[in-house]
Amino acid sequence: MTTLIRNTFMIIFSAAVLTACTKEKSETKNTEPAKTQKIQPVSPGKYTKGEKVPNEMVCMVNNAYMGKKQIEVPHNGKMYYGCCEMCVERIPKDKSSREAIDPFSGKTVDKADAYIVMISDEGEVAYFENEESYQKFLAQNS
Repeated sequence: MTTLIRNTFMIIFSAAVLTACTKEKSETKNTEPAKTQKIQPVSPGKYTKGEKVPNEMVCMVNNAYMGKKQIEVPHNGKMYYGCCEMCVERIPKDKSSREAIDPFSGKTVDKADAYIVMISDEGEVAYFENEESYQKFLAQNS
């Protein structure tokens, strides 16, 4: 009997974790079942692959352009952004959600200070030290 209760609890807990980032602050009923844990960014809108995107429109945990302003997460005097409460809680606790590696220089970049560029049509982003580093990356990879 305890195994049944434990397994039921694990299923409910897992379902809650898998759907945490897909819920908005106002509770809306979603009739579609959750298919994956990965957050699907919104349509790129006015930004396209290769363009700089505003920091506040990027979920810095999922490294994705989301198409709308994200939830502000102040930490150590800097502003980070997350798409949901789970991301908001993770940013101050998890250094890896606040840092990235510049694809050109290989240096660690603070996401709050980064030059953020959309690198895929699906909204995936990359973080650069500055625009100069991004331009050098483009020249090297053209």
